[in-house]
Amino acid sequence: MRTLTQNEVHQLEAQGCSCDEWHRVLITDEASLKYIRGTRFSGDISIGSFVKSFEMPGGIHKHTGIFHATLHNVTVGNDCCIENIKNYIANYDIGNDCFIENVDIILCDGPTSFGNGVEVAVLNETGGREVTIHDGLTAQEAYIETFYRHRPQLIARLKEFAARRTAERTSTRGTIGEHVTIVDTGYIKNTYVGAHAKVEGAGRLKNGTLNSRAEAPIHVGYGVIADDFIIQDGSAIEDCTTLTRVYVGQACSLGHGYSASDSLFFCNCQEENGEACAVFAGPFTVTHHKSTLLIAGHFSFMNAGSGSNQSNHMYKLGPIHQGAMERGAKTSSDSYILWPARIGAFSLVMGRHTSHADTSDMPFSYLIEKNGETYLAPAVNLRSVGTIRDAQKWPKRDRRYADGRMDQVNFNLLSPYTIDKMVRGLRVLEDMERLSGPTSDVYAYQSAKITNSSLHRGQSLYRLAIEKFLGNSLISHLERTDCSSAQSLLHELRPRRTEGRGTWLDMAGLIAPKELVDNMLDEIEDGRITGIDDLNDALRQLHINYYKYEWTWAYQTMLDYYGLDAETVSISDLTRIVRQWKESVVELDRMLYADARKEFSLSAHTGFGFDGTSQHTVERDFEQVRGDFDTNPFVTATLEHIERKSALGDRIIDMLERLNC
Repeated sequence: MRTLTQNEVHQLEAQGCSCDEWHRVLITDEASLKYIRGTRFSGDISIGSFVKSFEMPGGIHKHTGIFHATLHNVTVGNDCCIENIKNYIANYDIGNDCFIENVDIILCDGPTSFGNGVEVAVLNETGGREVTIHDGLTAQEAYIETFYRHRPQLIARLKEFAARRTAERTSTRGTIGEHVTIVDTGYIKNTYVGAHAKVEGAGRLKNGTLNSRAEAPIHVGYGVIADDFIIQDGSAIEDCTTLTRVYVGQACSLGHGYSASDSLFFCNCQEENGEACAVFAGPFTVTHHKSTLLIAGHFSFMNAGSGSNQSNHMYKLGPIHQGAMERGAKTSSDSYILWPARIGAFSLVMGRHTSHADTSDMPFSYLIEKNGETYLAPAVNLRSVGTIRDAQKWPKRDRRYADGRMDQVNFNLLSPYTIDKMVRGLRVLEDMERLSGPTSDVYAYQSAKITNSSLHRGQSLYRLAIEKFLGNSLISHLERTDCSSAQSLLHELRPRRTEGRGTWLDMAGLIAPKELVDNMLDEIEDGRITGIDDLNDALRQLHINYYKYEWTWAYQTMLDYYGLDAETVSISDLTRIVRQWKESVVELDRMLYADARKEFSLSAHTGFGFDGTSQHTVERDFEQVRGDFDTNPFVTATLEHIERKSALGDRIIDMLERLNC
């Protein structure tokens, strides 16, 4: 970089440029000066070279340079095109190969932290669970800060971590990274724009971070207004979306006029048309409908039906009530929940519910409104083809860049977290039947009612799922265990660790033993975990070692469930468990097969063959649109799964019987 010569100053002035202090303008390349026209400079200016051209849609080429702009204290990288800045750009460092056109103002009025350090009042609108957002925030850190308020020293330490990160990001200068496009945009103030981001037609971006990168660029579209925000890589914010005090995680999509305030959205969330307020949206929270409001709740792997609504205000002390729908829960169209309430994992909510039910120990259930009351159908969602389809699609829809994933996400449908709840739920159902009698028409549970048939069906389904999980875990270990003798097999099956026993947690996608989570939190409090990087490493290790901890839990649960003793368990016992596993897997698959068949029933044909005069026309139209039942991919996969698991069970049983001879 060097200062301008007098001749170069005259050249720029002849090209319509002006500056009161030309000696503060530094250039790289004399030949590039011809591409600087109609520009006003002030403060300290550094300008790179302009050699390349941008090829625009439609085949137009625009040479790089600075045209019709006002720059104050700005650094411009090589091969940028900055054109038609209606107001000015001030206090920004602009990277190489940027295209900035038709923008009102880009301003850094520092010192500023670019959205880092903003407190987001999740769950309770009146405060008390504020999460401090920063550009390294993960779903798990936010979960701890939200739900562990009973440990004030821990919260204080997390606040220190966030304050330190905020201080590192605080500056009097803004940054626009390399290969950034900003066009047809209004007001940008105190906003960090990462590499390869595209901002097209946004209305206002104020006090925020677009944490974009080449492998996973961010797109901000027309009419977007965002204040006090952080948006992580791979996300798209489109079509008049409005954000106020909002964190958006990796690979999220918000659009079609979505409105959110004081909310957190973690990886792979999709939010369209509706509204969110004080929401903790864990991974894969989805809502698509205009009439849907998510408020004061914790969700993850959730799909909200049209017209879904919750209330956090009972017109007493204000909007202070909160609720949770555990992982995989869904709401049907026009559902309503009056907080406080807690809905069990992978449950479906239909109708209006005002009784503040807690069904967290009854996962995979239906909550149904009948005559203004909440009825619970335990475990019935285990036989739903939709539940299995969801579990299969989530890993496939993870759009995060593989080498930079921040949130720790476990996709397992059956895990110690859900199976432990089933074990407790099964025990509750058995106790209810014993205490109230097997012939009672209706049983009361947690402000809900359970019919006699639902109670018995729930017991059966929970047993099938528990036996399936325990068998899965056992067989996976048998397949990688020394099976040269019965003695060596039984010895090798015993877990080498104690970590994993007891209760497990779902921390916004991370499934881990509570004991180890508590140990990690102790390390934060006593200073052994010293910052955000250490915390993320600890969380990552919990995720990586999931299957080691799972076997410790599964082995002990298997012994308890089947009434066995670790000292006397035999090959015959293992054979019995595998046989039971095989029967459970096949029975559950047959239920899924029957549920899928409903999609091809005669009632499902209604509306097909619209102008047809015969049933044949209806059937042909249906097949062309929906396909044939026997060739449906899910149906064929289910049948193949039955054959594959049956063959696996037979092979393991044969191996165990040979050892037992």
